Amino acid sequence: MSKKKTILTYLTIIGITLLGAGLSSIFVNLGMDEYNTLTKPPLSPPNILFPIAWTVFYLIMSISFSYIYLNSDKYQRKAATKIYILQLAVNLLWPLFFFTLGLYFFSYLWLTLLIVLVISMIIIFYDASKPAALVNLGYLAWLIFASYLNLGVFSLNI
Repeated sequence: MSKKKTILTYLTIIGITLLGAGLSSIFVNLGMDEYNTLTKPPLSPPNILFPIAWTVFYLIMSISFSYIYLNSDKYQRKAATKIYILQLAVNLLWPLFFFTLGLYFFSYLWLTLLIVLVISMIIIFYDASKPAALVNLGYLAWLIFASYLNLGVFSLNI
């Protein structure tokens, strides 16, 4: 594959991922006033940390997927593409449920589904590229922390 096509593939996957994240952030903004009135669990970081962390994780996941997409066999590419798109869709819908609709317990369950999907993604990525899989462990850890925060918001604001 040519260098130009490789760069274009990376940019396309990163761009689509970040576009989805940007659209998803609309849901966050719609519910931010309500969120700021809620009681938060201990260890809740300042709001400014969230867009920074999410941008880093979206970049890491899209770069690792791009690498696998370009450097794996047909079977690995197909499996990686399916799980990447599925986990990304579930990820991008969470703010709608949590921030816009205020469905805090459902959002916690949805986040649990996302954690299972990301574990599956890491396993599938690992088969194609250990480094591409392992860089997503931080994303998984962040989701586990986010589930603690989500459950805390639910339990402290019933």
